[in-house]
Amino acid sequence: MIRTLLSEVKEYKKASIVTPLFMILEVLMEMIIPFLMASIIDDGVNAGDIQHIYKVGGIMVVAAAIGLFAGMAGGRFGAKASAGFAKNLREAMFNHIQTFSFANIDKYSTAGLVTRLTTDVTNVQNAYQMLLRMFTRAPASLLCAMVMAFRINARLSSVYLVAVVILGVLLMLIMSHATRYFQQAFPKYDDLNASVQENVSAIRVVKAYVREEQETGKFKKASENIYKIFVKAECNLVYNAPLMQFTVYTCILLISWIGAKMIVASTLTTGELMSLLTYCMNILMSLMMMSMVFVMVSMSMASIRRISEVLNEVSDLKNPEEPVLMVADGSIEFRHVDFAYKKESESPVLKDINLQIHSGETIGIIGGTGSAKTSLVNLVSRLYDVTAGEILVGGRNVKEYDMEVLRNQVSVVLQNNVLFSGSILDNLRWGNGEATEEECMTACRQACADEFIRRFPNGYQTHIEQGGSNVSGGQRQRLCIARALLKKPKILILDDSTSAVDTATDAKIRKAFREEIPDTTKLIIAQRISSVQDADRILVMDEGCIDGFGTHEELLATNEIYREVYESQTKGGGDFDEKAGE
Repeated sequence: MIRTLLSEVKEYKKASIVTPLFMILEVLMEMIIPFLMASIIDDGVNAGDIQHIYKVGGIMVVAAAIGLFAGMAGGRFGAKASAGFAKNLREAMFNHIQTFSFANIDKYSTAGLVTRLTTDVTNVQNAYQMLLRMFTRAPASLLCAMVMAFRINARLSSVYLVAVVILGVLLMLIMSHATRYFQQAFPKYDDLNASVQENVSAIRVVKAYVREEQETGKFKKASENIYKIFVKAECNLVYNAPLMQFTVYTCILLISWIGAKMIVASTLTTGELMSLLTYCMNILMSLMMMSMVFVMVSMSMASIRRISEVLNEVSDLKNPEEPVLMVADGSIEFRHVDFAYKKESESPVLKDINLQIHSGETIGIIGGTGSAKTSLVNLVSRLYDVTAGEILVGGRNVKEYDMEVLRNQVSVVLQNNVLFSGSILDNLRWGNGEATEEECMTACRQACADEFIRRFPNGYQTHIEQGGSNVSGGQRQRLCIARALLKKPKILILDDSTSAVDTATDAKIRKAFREEIPDTTKLIIAQRISSVQDADRILVMDEGCIDGFGTHEELLATNEIYREVYESQTKGGGDFDEKAGE
């Protein structure tokens, strides 16, 4: 887990190595100064030797300057290393997520992935910086101060040793309690982000149903959960400061009392006592810094696990060692295909699908809600892998193709029509980044989008808001169809992608498909019989199985489901899932 994250330090290894070295140099300079100060008091002030004061004072100034430079350099390189490490972590996670199959993505919530890319990475960044700086500085300072103190007077320094042991045990007990709460806190951020994301993305629905108060309550509850956990954790950590202050003052009193007696007995000098008091503060403050580092690392451990979980996720889909780089044609064949979203599922979503589609055919697909129409077409572009059987495109198993090559030749317009912020042209060129403006216009004419685009004041330069919120559902669907056409695919899949357009526009789009892209295989999922009745053949799905496959006339004569749907839509006007007469 730790090794996975540290592999992302990459080009910031040098800064990560240099930072602790500068921290150690700073500590060494700080440790020399009290020793020099003792010399000034004992051999300069008490002896009346002004030259010694100047000489040692000059050395102290140089040591302080070196320590200041080392501290600044350590801070600079530490910030560079930690910020760079966080940048690499975010990039690695984002790039790795792009390789996920739909099955991998289904394991994580959108809010959870956002939290891991933001809050969790920030926690790791802070912990890494503290490890490079404080966790190097504090032990080095503690060790050096103890050595210097024992060198001056071992008897008095034993007070530090006892205090350090007692304080260390107490701090570890406090941190162990606080750590449990921190580990519970960060997963709660997922709930908070989910609440914000849902509210913002569905703000129109929230306002339409006057649900602001309920949404505010949901957010307040998620926020309070985080608040309560952090309060419990901080209530444990609040004992750190008073415990430290009590230990510091107790050590100072004991050292002053014992030291004063030793000065009277001439076994200790005044300068040595001053040095010991300075080392006392160094030792105890170092221990305090180490406790802060442990707290930060404890807080970040939950984040480290969550980030590692994403980075170690292995995609279900992989390219073969020697992939096929060309799709011969748009023919499709299903051979005894079973499919389940989860391998451990008892019953598959698709069961023993056998289907043969010729290149250039237009295939209509209808079926009730949950009949697995979308699951069927998702397998063609290998968004998921089959559980059993095989799918052939252009005469080759889809698993033999390079996935990028296959998906460039199998263009899919999904149920959820997603547009991105930018101009209409920017959105269209998702289909083909090199497409000219004329090619974009041609695709829009085929998708019946050109007519409404030209009514916009800025035409094809019209800005689209995130998610396409400033265009209607029908306009969004037509832009997505045009975007798919720009890929000039051998197979075009429309997953209920004309549901928001009127029947006349739907008919125009289908006519354009017949005339403009006759060689492209077209799979059209629809709820309206009128959208598929002029297809070459129509596939009827029912509970993950093929219930019928043939022309409109053949299915009317032989397929009960198709006939009932046709009659309900042309005569009764009912919904698809309503049987005629009910």
